[in-house]
Amino acid sequence: MTFPITSNSLVKDIVNELPKTSDVFKKNRIDFCCGGNIPLSEAVAQNGLNMDTLIAELNVVFEKYDNAEKDVDVWTNSDSNTIIDHVITNYHRVSEEELAALSPYVTKVSRVHGNNHPELIKVYELFYEFKKELIEHMAKEEAIVFPLIRQLADGTVENRAEAIAMIVELEKEHDHAGEILRQILAVTSDYELPLDACGTYRLVYARLEALEGLTFMHVHLENNILFPRYLS
Repeated sequence: MTFPITSNSLVKDIVNELPKTSDVFKKNRIDFCCGGNIPLSEAVAQNGLNMDTLIAELNVVFEKYDNAEKDVDVWTNSDSNTIIDHVITNYHRVSEEELAALSPYVTKVSRVHGNNHPELIKVYELFYEFKKELIEHMAKEEAIVFPLIRQLADGTVENRAEAIAMIVELEKEHDHAGEILRQILAVTSDYELPLDACGTYRLVYARLEALEGLTFMHVHLENNILFPRYLS
């Protein structure tokens, strides 16, 4: 796939297609919300930016999306160390980055639109509960459980029963994270946007939905490919 963004692309259309480009626009002080109905060239001119530099930044976002994992079947034949390294790089680090980047948008939308759309207050509460739990969960995986799984893989684990119990605990944490995401889905009516939704409102829903997909793939790799090797 070739890079789809040109100087004639509307700012709002770029964000609609690739929600994470909003971070690039925010950094460069380009209004992608109320002022997003202009070509990229006009936004560049208004803000005294360099088109080539901005396109390069947007291209980084596009390449991350275009190279995102779309088929995990290959991992069924990968060794456990490879899967763990892949999860840490492509799910833990990416999730941490997205949770940090999305937080101010969720806060802003709930503050600005919460009175007219009280479901956004609930989304705010659920998002920050999810963020806290996932960050703690990933830290535990990296510090404690993944090293135990590496030892299970090479036969050096000292207490196999304890290691298995830790894996089972992770699965329960996955279930709870999934339940929070299901609650967000229910509160937002499957991310259905109201008629008065502004650009930031749309952005939050799009990125929450993408975060859901990222998390489900993360859990799939662990629950359905990595963990069963040691739980059966």
